[in-house]
Amino acid sequence: MDFECAFQEKEKQGLFGRGWSQLKAFTKNIDVKVFDIVSSVKKLGEDDPRRVVHSLKVGLAVTFVSLFYYYQPLYDSFGVSAMWAVMTVVVVFEFSVGATLGKGVNRGLATLFAGALAIGAHHLANLSGRIGEPIVLGFFVFLQAAVSTFARFYPEIKARYDYGLSIFILTFSFISVSGFRDDEILELAHKRLSTILIGCSTCVIISIFLFPVWAGEDLHNLIASNMEKLGSFLEGFGDEYFKMPEEGDQSKEDKSFLQGYKSVLNSKNNEDTLANFARWEPGHGRFQFRHPWKQYLKIGALTRQCAYRIESLNGHLNADIQAKPEIRSKIQETCTKMSLESGKALKELALAIKRMVKPFSADIHIENTKSAAKNLNSLLKSGLWEDDMDLLQVVPVATVASLLTDVVSCTKEIAESVHELASVANFKAVEPTVSPEKPETGQPEIVRSSEDGNCPSVIIIIGQRSRENGNSSATTMNNCCGRPTNTGL
Repeated sequence: MDFECAFQEKEKQGLFGRGWSQLKAFTKNIDVKVFDIVSSVKKLGEDDPRRVVHSLKVGLAVTFVSLFYYYQPLYDSFGVSAMWAVMTVVVVFEFSVGATLGKGVNRGLATLFAGALAIGAHHLANLSGRIGEPIVLGFFVFLQAAVSTFARFYPEIKARYDYGLSIFILTFSFISVSGFRDDEILELAHKRLSTILIGCSTCVIISIFLFPVWAGEDLHNLIASNMEKLGSFLEGFGDEYFKMPEEGDQSKEDKSFLQGYKSVLNSKNNEDTLANFARWEPGHGRFQFRHPWKQYLKIGALTRQCAYRIESLNGHLNADIQAKPEIRSKIQETCTKMSLESGKALKELALAIKRMVKPFSADIHIENTKSAAKNLNSLLKSGLWEDDMDLLQVVPVATVASLLTDVVSCTKEIAESVHELASVANFKAVEPTVSPEKPETGQPEIVRSSEDGNCPSVIIIIGQRSRENGNSSATTMNNCCGRPTNTGL
């Protein structure tokens, strides 16, 4: 008997111990989950502090339009229809000014046109008598819904007016159907239109005048950032690919520049969305109204084409079949220069876009890439490899050389598009700057200046150092007057 009591007591203690352990584990799990949630919220705000500001702006807008429902004199004027202002703020207020303005204009115009057509359809239906009225209204509702829905399939309309057509269908159907039972259709349409306009105006005013977020500026920075990521990869690719095995691998932190280009591959949807929103925005800051946003999409498309080549180049860094160092060394200098100069050109173009200046500083790097590509082409045609060399060792190196040649072509096209953007958008011209690189032996260094007055450009040619007297000379050619001037240095 005592043994049974002791056994039951021990079993109770075991159950209590297990329950207490589970309770402690549950409490610990709650603490961990709460910490994870707080950390994620903190990271979300730190990644882009504008998100916190946007949340506060939406709260302010909703609170303001709610006064039309809480304040008795305003409620007496609008009644229950004041809730449409609150609903409008909730669905219209977006993160950027362009998105908010686009939705607001779509909703306001769609409500206006749909309300006017619904009133007209209601009057036509009244002429057909009590029996024919629902038939006529049903026909008009069917017709406008079918036509509006079909119009939404057009890409141009869907990109900019899809939301407006949805509101058009909703408003027309709502007023037409409600007007069949309510004789005060004009008052119904007036209240709905007034409250929606109040909600749209509130969103637009707060979005523009209170810490605005411009989609056009985001697109501008995104295009420049994407080009800079490609430039960082190309600047480091030559040394990474042609390094000797005994040099060993770098740390992951040092190789992070080799992964930045991957975000460029999937940037099309983001660029298209930002460009669509940017078209709605008024002139602001450095961006005038009717800024050439389509040119940014063209540059973005060319940048992605370059990123696809870079993706292929990245595959050769860790390929299973690698050429021997002595084979790669035959084209190492030329390919490294092509990659390095292309990367520098892309970074200079990105910097020119960020600063909104004409990209003259990138021209010298573009010329260097062309020169290196010609040298590589001549080198490959000169019978670089012996006939008895293993083909599997040659093909990877030849593929890398071909891809780098394509990258040079892409860089040239990107530079032409950036020059076109600079011309159309009236980017500023910069003061003459000297390239930090020294010219190759036997080659002059050319420094181009910006447009200044009536003189389109100034070219300074710095000659080689004279062996006899150890001095050098500089020739300045002014394209306006066409007179060279020699200056002893």
